[in-house]
Amino acid sequence: MIKKNIPRSILEKWLTVWSLSRKLPLPERYKSGFKVEVGYPNQKRRFVFAELNNDFLELSKSIDEPGIFLKVCSSPDELKNQIHPKWIIQPQGYMMSCFHQMDFRDCTLSDNYKLEFEHYNATYLVRIVTKQGELASTGHVVLVDDVAIYDRISTEPNHKRIGLASFLMKELEKIALANNVYHNFLVATEEGKAFYESLGWEMYSLYTSVVIPEYE
Repeated sequence: MIKKNIPRSILEKWLTVWSLSRKLPLPERYKSGFKVEVGYPNQKRRFVFAELNNDFLELSKSIDEPGIFLKVCSSPDELKNQIHPKWIIQPQGYMMSCFHQMDFRDCTLSDNYKLEFEHYNATYLVRIVTKQGELASTGHVVLVDDVAIYDRISTEPNHKRIGLASFLMKELEKIALANNVYHNFLVATEEGKAFYESLGWEMYSLYTSVVIPEYE
């Protein structure tokens, strides 16, 4: 079920995790939302709001610079008639939640693969690599208070459809459970949404992004 009112505390934890896992500055409060100084060539900073409100709309009017992302827990239909056409809506994101153990079926790892682990900044990184050292699948889980955020879950194209993503999620979940954390969140792409639903995740909120593109 989609929540209509997203607690700011959840959004702040999500952004804190997003920053920690990328070793970026922590989010700062900006009016009713948050700001992160990202500093990437294709993303200078991001502003994130729990709802579409006057703070979001006034900010959108004040920005003409490319590479600044505005993100909001709202549908693109709500946005498109209230912002200037200079803002381009990005592919849809879905904030998802899971407050119980995930549903894994026949989840084993082939002898052709092995696991690698790394830990930094409350971030746990799990990699699945081949015995020859080739990266096959990777993902992060970051623990903030009583919340686990799953981030940057990916499987290389030539290693898909053999259950690696499920096994990876199982290993990440083990880390959260070992730390007595049972409230799980992530932001999924359109492609990933059905996969997470198959593991028992549910839609929590739409997560819509807009940016002014660079034009050569």
